[in-house]
Amino acid sequence: MTIRAVVWDIDDTIFDYTAADRAGMREQLVAEGLLDAYATVEQALVRWREVTDRQWARFAAGEIDFLGQRRERVRMFLGEELTDAEADAWFDRYIGHYEAAWALFPDVLPVLDLLATSHRHGVLSNSSIRVQDRKLRVLGVRDRFESVLCAAELGVHKPDAQAFHAACAALDLPPEQVAYVGDHPEIDGRGAVDAGMLSVWIDRDGLVGAEQAPEGPHRIASLAELPALLGADTRFGAPSTFG
Repeated sequence: MTIRAVVWDIDDTIFDYTAADRAGMREQLVAEGLLDAYATVEQALVRWREVTDRQWARFAAGEIDFLGQRRERVRMFLGEELTDAEADAWFDRYIGHYEAAWALFPDVLPVLDLLATSHRHGVLSNSSIRVQDRKLRVLGVRDRFESVLCAAELGVHKPDAQAFHAACAALDLPPEQVAYVGDHPEIDGRGAVDAGMLSVWIDRDGLVGAEQAPEGPHRIASLAELPALLGADTRFGAPSTFG
């Protein structure tokens, strides 16, 4: 079956979220006088991601709304009882530093250019449309995607097959004609496989060993490998720098 479209994850797939997150957190710690509270910026980021994961799980379970999970992240990170307005203000200041560091990975535009006429493109993210639509516009690539779907509005999150099927339906294509590209081996990689799509897992750092890698997704180290994979249209193996 010919692959006619590519649906993309955003954070750490086309957008360098990890680098922006680190830079934004460092600037926030300096601005708020919190740098001395942590041995390193990395230590602060570990704590920030811990509280983010915890509150995001609550949001995914429907226990809290999108703004609520942001406020609780700030309260847990600071260990303070803040009003909603105080938590929002702190988060907004952090977002300002974070957004100043936004950037696409260098392999993104060349691949989007190469696939522009051969494949249609969409987005499926576990975030919210308010966040991700703006991000794509700031990064200058929103017009590359026909559809942008996000979990907050869909009411269902990856790796649930319903989320992937909604992205396919937005392009009016069956799952077997759509590839999904994401950075998480289970949420993106395994989720897309289970949804019946051609699953492409981008593992830029190569930190996951072969024994830990999920079966099913095609593993690539750079988006430069994607066009050949789609052109070969094989579900049983493709050239990869992982050999």
